[in-house]
Amino acid sequence: MSLTNKILLGMLLGIVVGVIFNLILGVDEVNKIPTTPHGQWLQTFVINGVLDAIGQVFVASLKLLVVPLVFVSLVCGAASLGGHSRMGALATKTMALYLLTTALAIALAMGVAVIVQPGGDVDMALASSFEAPTAPSVKDTFVGIFPSNPIQAMAEGNMLQVIVFSILFGVAIARTGGTIGANMAAFFENLNQVVLKMVMLLMQLAPYGVFCLLVKLFASLGFGAILDLAKYFFTVLFVLMLHGLGVYGVLLRTFSGLNPVIFFRKMWKVMVFGFSTASSNATLPITMRTVEHDLGVDNKVSSFSVPLGATINMDGTAIMQGVATVFIAQAYNIDIGIAGYLMVILTATLASVGTAGVPGVGLVTLAMVLQSVGLPVEGIALIIGVDRFLDMVRTAVNITGDATVSVIVAKSEDMLDETRFHNMKLNAETDPV
Repeated sequence: MSLTNKILLGMLLGIVVGVIFNLILGVDEVNKIPTTPHGQWLQTFVINGVLDAIGQVFVASLKLLVVPLVFVSLVCGAASLGGHSRMGALATKTMALYLLTTALAIALAMGVAVIVQPGGDVDMALASSFEAPTAPSVKDTFVGIFPSNPIQAMAEGNMLQVIVFSILFGVAIARTGGTIGANMAAFFENLNQVVLKMVMLLMQLAPYGVFCLLVKLFASLGFGAILDLAKYFFTVLFVLMLHGLGVYGVLLRTFSGLNPVIFFRKMWKVMVFGFSTASSNATLPITMRTVEHDLGVDNKVSSFSVPLGATINMDGTAIMQGVATVFIAQAYNIDIGIAGYLMVILTATLASVGTAGVPGVGLVTLAMVLQSVGLPVEGIALIIGVDRFLDMVRTAVNITGDATVSVIVAKSEDMLDETRFHNMKLNAETDPV
């Protein structure tokens, strides 16, 4: 069985076992704790003990590689492009496409939500108290992009600062030239191969980590929370799938002329990874490996576009914000009008870049969006119950967007190996680095 099928099997078994555990636990709806001794033992020692520990170790192992992979890969790409006249164009295209897809995502989400009316019958008592996180100012966000201490930025996982330092370091290597520049570039190329080999080693543990993560999630979640907000839940889910498969497929065909079916078949395992970890950063090593090896994107493009996308590209989050804004406006019976909807599109698109790297970024940006059109921030409390599962789907959409933009940019810059893209026998899981 291939590793992709093993991961898929682990995901399905995790969901089934988690639902069975949820039924066995017999959770008290008032106190949210198991009512039987067997249920308490199962929750304490199996679900919150063994399975949670294995799942956390798996995610931590993936995150372990994020900073070294981004730094080393981006230094290699910037060193190769350091004297290249197209570096500015490449960066501009990447940023423009990320902003375009985010704007399309939130516009689509709001259009569907206006038609479906998910907030028509909502119990407002759920939103009795909610404290919105404080969003940083535009000035603080802009200044925070530039590192004063690159080692501190790496230790804290501040990916925008790591990206800026990596690009500067790579360009400096290219401009140094001569024997010193060549030796440094060769060192980082070799180091990049070692890091990619570490990615391949950790991928072998993925089926077990995915299984444990999903068992814990579905054992604690149950279906009660989803049923209570079914209309909102399925509206967001529908738009996420429509954007992730339809919009990205159309963009790929329109701007690159490539076959979206081949693209999605090769991205399937990465989407499963993103769904199970609910973290673009944790999935980033797998995304980069697949984009370069399976899709044929040149490292000069992927080393810049994929880490940047994992940091600022939040199409899935933008979709949630669009539907949630309409949902909360309908729940409170507030009409924000056409101008309000346009303001939401603008605010959410800019916020996808402006609040990158902030913990709880989805709630931060949603609070900003609601405040921009005068809606009560307390309404966020209405959707928290089902947000965990939707966050997993949003992550799968986000990383698919990262790969789509990378392929489009690489194709426009003649940095895409189309033979590799169309070769369905390629397998980044088993092929040597």
